[in-house]
Amino acid sequence: MGNWVVNHWFPALVIAAWLGINVFLFVYYFLMFDMDEKFYYTREILGSALAWARASAKCLNFNSMLILLPVCRNLLSFLRGTCSLCRRTMRKQLDHNLTFHKLLAYMLAIMTAVHTIAHLFNLERYNDSQQAADGSLSSVLSDLHQDGSDKWLNPIHSNSTTPAYVTFTSIPGLTGVIITVALILMITSSMEFIRRSYFEVFWYTHHLFIIYFAGLVIHGIAGLVRGQTEESLKKYSPQHCAQYLVYRDGRSTHHHCKEPEFGGIPAESWKWVLAPILLYVFERVLRFWRSRQRVVITKVVMHPSKVLELQMHKKGFNMEVGQYIFINCPSISVLEWHPFTLTSAPEDNFFSVHIRAAGDWTENIIDAFQQQKPKIPRIEVDGPFGTASEDVFQYEVAMLIGAGIGVTPFASVLKSIWYKFQQADQSLKTKKIYFYWLCRDTGAFAWFNDLLASLEQEMEESGKADFLNYRLFLTGWNNSIAGHAVLNFDTVTDVVTGLKQKTSFGRPMWNNEFSAVATAHPKSVVGVFLCGPEALAKSLQKCCHQYSMLDPRKVKFYFNKENF
Repeated sequence: MGNWVVNHWFPALVIAAWLGINVFLFVYYFLMFDMDEKFYYTREILGSALAWARASAKCLNFNSMLILLPVCRNLLSFLRGTCSLCRRTMRKQLDHNLTFHKLLAYMLAIMTAVHTIAHLFNLERYNDSQQAADGSLSSVLSDLHQDGSDKWLNPIHSNSTTPAYVTFTSIPGLTGVIITVALILMITSSMEFIRRSYFEVFWYTHHLFIIYFAGLVIHGIAGLVRGQTEESLKKYSPQHCAQYLVYRDGRSTHHHCKEPEFGGIPAESWKWVLAPILLYVFERVLRFWRSRQRVVITKVVMHPSKVLELQMHKKGFNMEVGQYIFINCPSISVLEWHPFTLTSAPEDNFFSVHIRAAGDWTENIIDAFQQQKPKIPRIEVDGPFGTASEDVFQYEVAMLIGAGIGVTPFASVLKSIWYKFQQADQSLKTKKIYFYWLCRDTGAFAWFNDLLASLEQEMEESGKADFLNYRLFLTGWNNSIAGHAVLNFDTVTDVVTGLKQKTSFGRPMWNNEFSAVATAHPKSVVGVFLCGPEALAKSLQKCCHQYSMLDPRKVKFYFNKENF
C-alpha cells in the first residue's frame, strides 16, 4: 500500500492540488469580473467575454510563475542532495519535474486559447459598440471621454479603426500575438519525435521562453481593458446612474449622476513571475560560471556501435552515482548543451560519459574526436545534476533496467559497487542487485563487457558471487546468431559477450522476473530503476504495483525512472 501511495496517490495529490488552485483562481476571478460593480459598464460592452479573458489571465500568470521551477536543475539537486526534509517520498516527486513542466505547458496552452478567443470577442464587441449609433448604453459608453482624455472605456476611438489594427498596433495586442506564437513553437517543437530526432530544433525554439516572459511582463501595461475608477464609483454607482446615461446624448440630467470615469487594470504579471525569473537568472549565472571552468580530457575511447567514451577531469568536480552533466562543444555549436549520464563512479579519479550517435550534434562530436584535427576539441561541462539513480544504495534490493545506451547510469552504480567490494565497505545497505540490459545489436554490449567481467571476478574472489544477478537480452537478432549461440551453449563463456552469463534472446518476461524477486525477498524494499523508453516504464510501473504487498511488513517495489 505504501508503494502505491508513493507511486500513485502522492503524485495524484500534487496534481490535484495544482488543478485545484487553477480551478479556484479561474472561478474566483470569473465571478469577480462577472459581478463586480466596478466592471458593470465594461460588461455592458463586452458581456461575459470579459470574465473569460480575465479569469484565464490569472491562470496564465499562476502557471507562468511555476513553469521555470522544474527546470532549475541546481535547485532540484540541492533539494535532492542536501535538504534534510526531502525523504524518499519527496525525493521521488523531484523525479517528475519534467512531467510537471509539461503539464504546466499544456495548461498554458489551454488558458492561452481561452484568453485569446475571449479577447477576439472583446475586440469585435468594442468595434460594434463604437460603430453603433442606436443610442444604446454600450454605444453611449463608447463615446464617453473621446476628447483626448485618458478616462475612456472603449479603446477603439474611431469608426475607421478595425480590430485587426488594434491587435497589431497596441502593446497588449502585439505582445499577445508574439507570446502566443512563441508558446506554440515551444510546445510543438517539444514533441517526442522532434526532441529525439531534431534536438537542435527543440533546443533553439525552447529559448523563445525569453521572448515569452518579456512579452508577458509588458502585456498589460497599456490597460486596454478598463473598469470604473474607485473615485467615480463612490460618487456615481452604475446601479443608479446607468439608466440616465442614455438621455441627452450621454449627458445625465440627474443631479446625482454624471459621466463615469474609467481607468486601466494595473499590470500584474510581473508580480507573479519576478521571483521565478530572478531564481532562474541566478541558476543560469551559476551554470555559466561552472561551465567556464577548465575541463581536461584525459582519455578518448571509440567503442563499437559508434559509441564515444570521454574521460575527463575538472577541478572541484564531485559526483554521486547516476548523476548527469550537460556538455557543450564550442567548435560544433556555441549555444547547444546536451545531457549525458555519468558512467564513472564517485571513487574514480576522473569522470566519464559515453556518447552514442543519435542526431547531428552527437555525430559531429564523435567525428571531431575521431579525426582530432588539428587538436582534441575543447569541451565545456555543466553539472553534475541529480537523478533517481542516486537513491539506488538506499534500497536493500535493487533492480536496474537499462535499454541500449540507457545502461549508462548503471555503469556508474556497478563501478561504485566494484570499488566498495575492493574497499570492504561495511556501510553498503544494498544486499542484492538484479541488472537487466536490453540491446538491439551485439556490438552494443562490447563497451560494457570489461566492467561486468571485472565485477564477476571481484565478487567471486570476495565470496559474494550471488550479490549481482545480471541478465543480458538481445532484442535484435537473426537465426544465424541464435543458431551459433545454441551450438556453443555448453561453452564456459557466452559467444556473444564473452561473459559467463549467457545472453538471452528476446525480451524479459517481467511478470516472471518480478515474481521471482518477490519470492526471493519476501520482506524487502526493492528499488526498481529504469533508464529507457516510456512504454517499458509503464510495464514496469504496473508490475511494481501488482507485486507490492499490502502488508507493510512484506515486499514493496518502488519505481524510479531517469528523466532529463
